[in-house]
Amino acid sequence: MNLKAHAYGSIAFIERNFALIKRYLGWELVFLTYNVVNALAIGLIGARMGKEMVLYLIVGAMVWGFLSILFHEISESIAWERWEGTIEYTFMAPINRVTHLLGNCLHAVTYGVIRSSLILIIVVFFFGISIKGANLTALFIILVVSGLSFVGLGLMAAVLPLLSTEKGAYATHIFEAVLLLISGVYYEIEVLPIWIRPLSYISPATYTLRAMRAALLDGAGLGELLPTILLLLGVGMVLIPLGMIVFGKAEFYAKKKGKLKRSG
Repeated sequence: MNLKAHAYGSIAFIERNFALIKRYLGWELVFLTYNVVNALAIGLIGARMGKEMVLYLIVGAMVWGFLSILFHEISESIAWERWEGTIEYTFMAPINRVTHLLGNCLHAVTYGVIRSSLILIIVVFFFGISIKGANLTALFIILVVSGLSFVGLGLMAAVLPLLSTEKGAYATHIFEAVLLLISGVYYEIEVLPIWIRPLSYISPATYTLRAMRAALLDGAGLGELLPTILLLLGVGMVLIPLGMIVFGKAEFYAKKKGKLKRSG
């Protein structure tokens, strides 16, 4: 399959995933409402402490929501296949798995950026906060680039619903919970116990949060944030191929053991 065919194949999976969102639009509105209310509630915690604390917490809520969306869209794409009764056809179809996974990942990043941007707009309007000094371009770039590293983790998490029909999709929340704990989503990592703190330095979410807060709170420019952008790109270039390798091995095992079935 040539590069053009790969591109068209990935675009087809992107279109299919957005079609599923349209089909279950009611549920998407429910999840969006939950994310917005969650961000507002977290922002209210810092309302008495001033604008900076509200934005500090809002960035944490945004990144947490973005991460949740990516994990949900990538890892639970296997569950979608089972619910729709297409898992056997998709995994036995004569299409490169990289094409399939790339389409799912691009859809997840695109959808995650759209949802996160919408949440930021609603939250800023709700609190009446001015963000004139914020570097929104840098904020957007950091969000997209960080998606690459999160995608790699999402591919590894997608192994769980592939191997476990009943509870695999729920088990992916373990990845999210660990990142929530160690990455300083709602607090500085310095408050963590010393024995767990080293894990924060290997989490891409830690650097995403710091860069986004610098762009939103301090108006940091791209030049200042370039080392973090390059770091996140490097992490993504390592984690995405690693995630695809792990998923490929899990797929081989699932086919060998007959786990690609429509129901448990």
